[in-house]
Amino acid sequence: MAKKFIDIMDTTFRDGFQSVFGGRVLMNDFFPAVEAAKTAGITHFEFGGGARFQSLYFYLREDAFEMMDRFREIVGPDANLQTLARGVNTVMLDTGSKELIDLHAKMFKKHGTTTIRNFDALNDVENLKYSGERIVHHGLKHEIVVTMMDLPPGCYGAHTVEFYEKTLREILDSGIPYNSICFKDASGTSNPQKVFETIQMARRLIPEGTHLRLHTHETAGVSVAAYMAALEAGVDGIDMAASPVSGGTSQPDILTMLHATKGMDYDLGGLEINKILTYEKELQFCLSDYFMPPEATMVSPIIPFSPMPGGALTANTQMMRDNNILDRFPEVIAAMTEVVEKGGYGTSVTPVSQFYFQQALNNVMQGPWNAIAPGYGKMVLGYFGKTPVAPDPEIVRIASEKLGLEPTTEKALDLANADESKSLSNWINKLKEENIEITEENIFIAAACHEKGIAFLKGEGELNVRKISDMKKEEGSSNMGNGSYTVVVDGQKFSVQVAEGNVDIQVTEVNGESVSPSTPKVVTTSGTQLDIKALLPGSVWKIVANPGQSVNEGDVILILESMKMEIDIVAPKGGVIKSINVATNDKVVEGQVVAVLG
Repeated sequence: MAKKFIDIMDTTFRDGFQSVFGGRVLMNDFFPAVEAAKTAGITHFEFGGGARFQSLYFYLREDAFEMMDRFREIVGPDANLQTLARGVNTVMLDTGSKELIDLHAKMFKKHGTTTIRNFDALNDVENLKYSGERIVHHGLKHEIVVTMMDLPPGCYGAHTVEFYEKTLREILDSGIPYNSICFKDASGTSNPQKVFETIQMARRLIPEGTHLRLHTHETAGVSVAAYMAALEAGVDGIDMAASPVSGGTSQPDILTMLHATKGMDYDLGGLEINKILTYEKELQFCLSDYFMPPEATMVSPIIPFSPMPGGALTANTQMMRDNNILDRFPEVIAAMTEVVEKGGYGTSVTPVSQFYFQQALNNVMQGPWNAIAPGYGKMVLGYFGKTPVAPDPEIVRIASEKLGLEPTTEKALDLANADESKSLSNWINKLKEENIEITEENIFIAAACHEKGIAFLKGEGELNVRKISDMKKEEGSSNMGNGSYTVVVDGQKFSVQVAEGNVDIQVTEVNGESVSPSTPKVVTTSGTQLDIKALLPGSVWKIVANPGQSVNEGDVILILESMKMEIDIVAPKGGVIKSINVATNDKVVEGQVVAVLG
């Protein structure tokens, strides 16, 4: 009797990179490993989309469309190249209009994509309808998704077999065109028995011959058991990655699954151990200079209490490292349980996983529910669709008050379509204002990545890759470059600006008062003046008010970017801006004085 053929998708170059390095891997560094994977007989790759679209523009100064083209050239015309999309968000920071959703499918088809895996973190089927239609319209295969996780202990109302059956029936009844169905657990928390029963349920419901897949992560330590349960229940495909970006926060290793299925009636993609060993050796060489975050290599028994996906976990810890607050990570993870419970049980997968993390970070750094992360607040207010269960009414009230928005039951697509800022004409005009060439690719890059997309297109993108060789050079250098730094003198912490030449600089005591200045640009605190401080570490994204300008209580003075959030720094009372103590793109620390109000 022939073994059942199981289709293997290699997630190394998309989810693997995202889960381990926060997506920050340069294309020329990993392309030799793509050649090795092809030689090893792999024909199905996840090669783009999701957060790996934005990360190229945010951190790598690389064009995702160019990367996709070159990837296709390496693997040839017959490989199944797959990307990840988030329903009405596609790969954008926010929900998209119909024009942008259509452009996403058109551009990804143009640049080598075969299949788009399409999910909605809330399992709101309304959010999959138009995106799925456009994917198929542009000649792509549509893999529609039901997202999964286990709820933290003591939480009930969603993420059961019955809940997934309800979602799957809605998909089947909706008429959305699809080629395959995937159950996706980004946090790797679904227990194997639930996986078994869910796949069995789906196999009974879907038409005979429908391709059925499971995607999970090793984050909670049960991924291999979950895959074995899925295989027994009748799944047709699973996702795996290659070492060193396998296991831990990523997918199970290809070799691990080949070993786990020895002697069983499954043929995992016709793959051979010796060829995979050669491929993994090449990949390890390609990535040998990349800093491997220790948390990326581990499984965590507490993840089911605070479900954090692998791709979001390391992306967030990398950002916390960049902002020197990694020591607060355990507190943030612990705070997620309440955030998930009160938020309506959206699946912990991008973008909802980021909303959970941002809100948990706010609760830790600024006190429980004193500040509402915009994404989390808009989610509980209904702006991204219907959550699996109703969010906590008190949190809805707080979010409405803090964000100045009323709850809504309108469809997310209708809201986005009515928003002029999400129209093609708006982004074409922005490109014209910046004297950037008008192409469909450039329009989508700008719409998907906003200011950072514009910066990339102007040749001003940020390069932020953690390589061991670069880190050693930094550790060995005693020279300080231009920019903002925090120094400690006699036990006191100060924020200082450093610049070459004979220029004015300022020194601000981080815990509150300005020190005696050497230039008139530094304002001392007096009884009639009020220091305005940064609530979180981050960088100055935009300065809104100017010295001498009158402001009212609540007016935005400047905006910080911290942990993928835009943090408004507002006037605590009416007055006149005496000074702005920072410049655009400056790094700031928690508690640093950024402006003085008189």
